[in-house]
Amino acid sequence: MKLVLASNSPRRKELLAGLEYPFEVRVLEGIDERYPDNLQGEEIPVYISSQKAKAYLPTLADDELLITADTVVMLDGRVLGKPHDRAEAIQMLSDLSGCTHEVITGVTLATTTKQHSFASVSQVTFAMLDMKDILHYVDHYCPFDKAGAYGIQEWIGFIGVTRIEGSYFNVMGLPVQRLYEELRKFL
Repeated sequence: MKLVLASNSPRRKELLAGLEYPFEVRVLEGIDERYPDNLQGEEIPVYISSQKAKAYLPTLADDELLITADTVVMLDGRVLGKPHDRAEAIQMLSDLSGCTHEVITGVTLATTTKQHSFASVSQVTFAMLDMKDILHYVDHYCPFDKAGAYGIQEWIGFIGVTRIEGSYFNVMGLPVQRLYEELRKFL
């Protein structure tokens, strides 16, 4: 099967490349990432990744396997998505400061004949962040395309993350070890 990564994320491309499988990147614009209000926790990114897969199915050939993913940050049961602006990014990082939150990635594997979804959860703890550090990060790294307004592989992760339980790569946006296992089972 030919792998197709349905993502414009440079991090997901880099992580999938680490598995040493050849793959093609395919991107469709305008996919709806909304989800029903009654979904909670792992259900949210799994739902979104499966909806993304449905949007891509008409583009798949019989010999292609699609990988879609969605990552959410959850703090006290509240979803922290991608911040809309500087003020929201600052607020999100302030909320995460000194707390432990969940990073949940939903992944869907799909072919023209079958589909399988799973979730990976990591717990991330931040030290108390100084407002000066939050402002520096937001103004220099512009984390507006990242759930929770941060990239763990960037400066804020170096100075702020004190503990991770689960996959580091999941926090980056693709749980590659779990993906490897699921691909082997799926095929």
